[in-house]
Amino acid sequence: MNAKTKSNEEAITGIQAMQGEGVHQSLGFWADAWSQVIKRPGAVYGLVWIGIVGFFAVFAPLLASGHPLVFRVTDDDGTVTTTYPIFTYLSSADWLLLLGTVIGMAWVLLPLRRSRWSRVGNMIWAGTQAALISVTVLIVAGLTGRRDAPDWVRSMEQWPHFVVTATAVISLIFTIIFAALPAVHGLTRRITLAVITGGIAWAVAAGTWSQPPETWSYARDIYAGKAEAIFTVVPWSPQQNLNDRDNKLAPPGARSNDSLARAVTVEATMIIDRDPATPLQKTDITAAINRLPLAAEDIERLQTVWAGIKDQDPLYRADIEAALAPELKKIGGHPFYLGTDSSGQDVMSQMLHASRLAISIGLVSTGIAVIIGVSIGAIMGYFGGLIDLVLYRIVEVFMAVPVLFLLIVAAGVLPPEMRSTYVMMAIIGVFTWHGAARFTRAEFLKLRNQDFVQSARAVGLPLPSILFRHMLPNGVAPVLVDASFLIAGAILFETILSYLGLGPPDQASWGRLLADATSDSGDFKWWLAIFPGLVIFLTVLAYNLIGEAFQMAIDPKLRKARV
Repeated sequence: MNAKTKSNEEAITGIQAMQGEGVHQSLGFWADAWSQVIKRPGAVYGLVWIGIVGFFAVFAPLLASGHPLVFRVTDDDGTVTTTYPIFTYLSSADWLLLLGTVIGMAWVLLPLRRSRWSRVGNMIWAGTQAALISVTVLIVAGLTGRRDAPDWVRSMEQWPHFVVTATAVISLIFTIIFAALPAVHGLTRRITLAVITGGIAWAVAAGTWSQPPETWSYARDIYAGKAEAIFTVVPWSPQQNLNDRDNKLAPPGARSNDSLARAVTVEATMIIDRDPATPLQKTDITAAINRLPLAAEDIERLQTVWAGIKDQDPLYRADIEAALAPELKKIGGHPFYLGTDSSGQDVMSQMLHASRLAISIGLVSTGIAVIIGVSIGAIMGYFGGLIDLVLYRIVEVFMAVPVLFLLIVAAGVLPPEMRSTYVMMAIIGVFTWHGAARFTRAEFLKLRNQDFVQSARAVGLPLPSILFRHMLPNGVAPVLVDASFLIAGAILFETILSYLGLGPPDQASWGRLLADATSDSGDFKWWLAIFPGLVIFLTVLAYNLIGEAFQMAIDPKLRKARV
């Protein structure tokens, strides 16, 4: 290559550079911060683990349930009836989470012209609307169904079309509110989103207003050969237990005690209605054993056991049960993959369902704290002076409140029906907003004299627009970092309360499982300490690593060093 050609190429390269060709476009603040976060192995682990926990939180009702996916019953006349019990017992929250996740993922991942961050914001907004509709419907349905409610309140549910009307009114109210709030750009888009979300939430709430009480009576028909069932991955519901002593504190890998199979055996011997104290006549029940839907080797083993006891005189039903029980335990039954707790309930099913409680209480309580803290902090930082002085004294008062002690007192004082997840979320959110307020105040004190703020004032923009549309995006980064630590703290609060027995009653919780590790007799059950404890540790660690990575990514000194 001669000097002239090289000189021409350099000239062309220079012209292209002046025109912006071949030059990498600089990333925005958030894009650059995100690129730095995903470079940290700890943050990547945290995001992956939170994604796994979130997946189980959404799909737990379909992954762990004692209700079959498909249940086929054959009547005496040969008619086959097919039902899908697992979907019958899904609550409104289950349906909304499943639909929201599927629709939301498709909406966010589709290659549309609108930015993905904007679509994520729209989905969060729609999810908030659907959640408020669902919670309100549950509260109203609970009030009409309470035994201590006035007769006229309890009778409302019997009015014609009451359920449809009540859910429609609740959905309409929240639809109007969310359509009026200027959180989504564009009036038409905002109204469309609110109407679609309200319609879906109304349909789900009306269809799940009152659900039948959960029963798990499938095994008897299955053992008797009258039905076939297809169960999900973990064939146990979190509250399901067979009321059998042998199933309590069973180690991982144990199979369910076949008390139901034993009942079928007794029924097959035609002594189910006989008084247990009445001697059984010496009859050969080999034919009855042969009618059981068991494998050939199981039938042979039961016949051998029966042959050894049938000559006893007198023979009682208890003798049959005592002799056949050890063999029946070896037949069939669903496995307990991670063992059972002191109530005989499956640990793995409870852990999967408890992930929803952990995720929801962390996100919702932190969302409440961020909304309150950002609003008060924005007012303090924008106005300063006397307003800042008075409001900061209020912040200091809330900083002095011990949240965990307050939660313990509230759990001890409130009646059981008030000791719910929603109350716990509200208490944590209302008393942990001071960190977000201080961070927002500090950022707004720096931003209020910036040129873009002065320009917004000069053109006469309303105060909410100045605070939340122009100033907040430039000062929200420290708040989001603090939010990840708040989520981890909220999960720890709930775990501690459940460990002490003060958490939401009748709801699966990692802390409650951890409390069962040591029984009343002092025996240590390792599986109840390792599995829940490990999940709690990994979840809290994941949020802390994500928060630390964001903190490093948005730190001005470190950003300047990377340039």
